Amino acid sequence: MRASRVLRNPKPKIQDSKLSEIHISGAEGLYEGSEIKKVVKSYIDRALKHAKGKPDKVIITVENIEQKPKLISALPVSTINCRTPAEGEKEGIKLMQSLGICKRAIDSAFKLIKAGSMRGAAIIAAENGGRLDADMERGVRVSRLGINKEAYKLLSSRLSILGINTDTVKEALILASKVIYYKAIIAELCVSDDPHYTTGYVASKEFGYVRIPHIKLRGSKNGGRTFFIKEGSNIEETIDYLEKTPVLIGGISLCRGTVSIDEILNSTDRQSRR
Repeated sequence: MRASRVLRNPKPKIQDSKLSEIHISGAEGLYEGSEIKKVVKSYIDRALKHAKGKPDKVIITVENIEQKPKLISALPVSTINCRTPAEGEKEGIKLMQSLGICKRAIDSAFKLIKAGSMRGAAIIAAENGGRLDADMERGVRVSRLGINKEAYKLLSSRLSILGINTDTVKEALILASKVIYYKAIIAELCVSDDPHYTTGYVASKEFGYVRIPHIKLRGSKNGGRTFFIKEGSNIEETIDYLEKTPVLIGGISLCRGTVSIDEILNSTDRQSRR
């Protein structure tokens, strides 16, 4: 599902009648055919009730997937105790730098996210900060991802104990798990564009899915996601995986509550995942 609204320039120039389209909301998943009607209704309801406003256009695409999905486990979940955007950004930088991502790449990612102009995700070279995806406005859309019913129930149960059992958290975790599963991707940095949701995350093989509360101010509609890729990786193969390879979450990893940044950086689990 993709929902958008046409934005008219309130003070157009004499020869400028161009209309631009702003993204309102989006969602997708892998489902059995018997679930389609129920899912389509829920997606339309979401589009029409989004915090970013009412859309002018809602597009629903239903596609038959013949390729058998890769079955993977969700990343482990944890939350850092942050109180301000400055603190959240600082902690996120620590996580990414410990993974070998250079400062220029991290700065580029935050700049793109704060600008909030991308419809998809940016792919950034971890060693030099260069932008590698060809379409600078569209970015890359992660597609063909979902979670099976047994894993969904278990994940919902574990997140409920932590008080974070929401569609936002679950869908972000599913997406991040597919992204990080790919060998070429070191980490993902994401900040939601929802004005009422101020928690971002850094995801990686070493740390799992690390939530960063208050990484932006409430009311801000800017956000986005960036993927940091290893040097020498094949960008075309990476994009093909992200956009076309079906992946299904079939296992749930440890879901922890709030922990310190030092506990994450020095955890034994991190060492075992290297």
